[in-house]
Amino acid sequence: MKKLLTEVDIQKIIRQGLKEILIDDNTILTPSAKDLIIRYKLEIKKFSHATIPSQTINSNTIRTIAVGSDHTGFRVKSEIISFLKSKGLDVIDLGTNSEQSSDYPDFAYAVASTVKSGLAQRGIVIDATGNPSAIVANKIKGIRAAVGYNEYAIKSSREHNDSNVLTLGARIFDVEIIKYFITIWLNTTFEGGRHQNRLDKISNIEKMN
Repeated sequence: MKKLLTEVDIQKIIRQGLKEILIDDNTILTPSAKDLIIRYKLEIKKFSHATIPSQTINSNTIRTIAVGSDHTGFRVKSEIISFLKSKGLDVIDLGTNSEQSSDYPDFAYAVASTVKSGLAQRGIVIDATGNPSAIVANKIKGIRAAVGYNEYAIKSSREHNDSNVLTLGARIFDVEIIKYFITIWLNTTFEGGRHQNRLDKISNIEKMN
C-alpha cells in the first residue's frame, strides 16, 4: 500500500528536531515535502522490509504490555497487539477502539497508570508523532516515557533511563519499523550503576512537586 508524505508530515518531523526520514519503496513524497527536505537538509534513509532484522523478543522479565492509541494510531495499534501476542506476551488493550476522533491524553494516561499500578511491566502508546502521549505519560510519578524516533535513542532510553513507556508516531513510521523499534526496546536492559543515581534524582524531583 502506498504511503504519502506531505509538507505537513515533514513539518512535524522538523518540529521534533529529527534529521532523518525513514521511507520504503511504497512511500511517495509530494513536491512540497521534497522542497522542505532539501531546505532543512534532512537525510532520507530508504529501507526494504526484507532488510529489517528478525523481531525476536528475548526478555524473560516482561509478561504484560499495556497498549493504547488515539484515532491516528488505531490501525497501527491493532497490528502491534497482534505482533506482541504472537511473541507470547499478554496485552492489555486500553483503546481507542476506532478511527473516530479521540483525545490522546485519555489513552496515554490509561497506559501510564496501568504500568504504575504494576498490572503491566511496560506500556506502549501510539499517536501521530509520539510527542503528545509522552508529555501526558510523564506527568505520572514513576513513569519514564520515551519517544521512539530512532534505534539509538530507543536503546539509550532503556540502558540509561530505564524507560517503562514507549510512545510512537503512526504518521512518521511504517508499521514494520514500529515493530522493530518495539523489539529493540523490549530486548534492551537497564544498565544501572551511575544511571540509577540519575534516576534517583528524578524521583527526588517528583517528590518535590
